[in-house]
Amino acid sequence: MVFRKMLTKYGVSGKNSEPTDGSLVKESSVDAKSRIRKNHLFIAACAAGIIGIGACASLDSAFAPPAAQVQAASLSAWDGIKQQEKTSSDAKYLDRMNRVAPRIIAAAGGNPDEWEVVVFDSKQLNAFALPGGKIGFYTGIMDLMENDDQIAAVMGHEVAHVNFQHSAKRAGRAAQTQFGLSAAQSALSVGNVASAGLWMQALGLGAQVGNVLPFSRSHESEADRVGLRYMARAGYNPDEAVRFWTNMSQAKEGQAPAEFLSTHPSDATRIRALQKEIDLLKAGS
Repeated sequence: MVFRKMLTKYGVSGKNSEPTDGSLVKESSVDAKSRIRKNHLFIAACAAGIIGIGACASLDSAFAPPAAQVQAASLSAWDGIKQQEKTSSDAKYLDRMNRVAPRIIAAAGGNPDEWEVVVFDSKQLNAFALPGGKIGFYTGIMDLMENDDQIAAVMGHEVAHVNFQHSAKRAGRAAQTQFGLSAAQSALSVGNVASAGLWMQALGLGAQVGNVLPFSRSHESEADRVGLRYMARAGYNPDEAVRFWTNMSQAKEGQAPAEFLSTHPSDATRIRALQKEIDLLKAGS
């Protein structure tokens, strides 16, 4: 149904078009093929990054799954993680989480009683939050966190992802990209462009590097900015976010992928952006 609505919105709805004056004008098969090809090229260009992200924003929304579907998928994933990963009962970790989580959730506008917080016993340097009120931290990343303020920095970031519906938006962009690549193949064939396979390879790389990954990095940067404000609102020291990411950078030294091919900003980029946001906070902005 979403797919049909998107096609209708961009004029690919059938052989007839309906003018605003109520008359019905039959479209020739040549005109119909031309219009369809133009719309396919538009969607393909969105996917490949030829058209700017802002111009394609309506397609992200068109393809985004309903909130109920996102939440159901999140809960299923959460149950799977809890079955596969060992949960920690160590008070050293649980006490810290139980101190920080209610304050961050409340600062972000949520009800702490409606969230489930779990610590996983693993050396992974990882933490996450899922739609439906789920927060997971790994003991590995908590061992790097020198104080509650640093836990709050990461938790604020993860809760911001949930509040800004980044999961649904990413799913919408992924679906848009998948459809766009198929449309591009069709458009290239209709246009009798030589070496369509080579073009598809270029579009595939362009879709990943030029569009999808920067879109994801923008979410990470937004979550950093908003997360800082959550932790400050909860009474934590935002300066500790910079200290944590400095420690994280050192712990990952030699392991991080190049920023251009990463869904996360590099640690150096993240630290600079965080410091800029901290300065704004201190200035009252």
